[in-house]
Amino acid sequence: MDNKDAMSKEEKKVTDRINELYHKKEKEGLTPEEEAERKELHKKFLANFRAAFKQDVENMVILDKNGKEVTSERAKRAQRKKGLRKD
Repeated sequence: MDNKDAMSKEEKKVTDRINELYHKKEKEGLTPEEEAERKELHKKFLANFRAAFKQDVENMVILDKNGKEVTSERAKRAQRKKGLRKD
């Protein structure tokens, strides 16, 4: 199992627990401990989402309609730093 698979399982566990707490909150309410857990899980979910989104954007190569690369210099620098670009 590689790191991506492990993250996916961890993210699924976090999402599943967030959903459980949401449904419980709608039906009967949450204890203060559960509300604190929900907030921490939400922070963890957002941090994971932002990290994955940033990685996707940094790895993106943008081409114009003529096939010419127009990737931003910031993205190119990030790609070079990660060893994804040779230029």
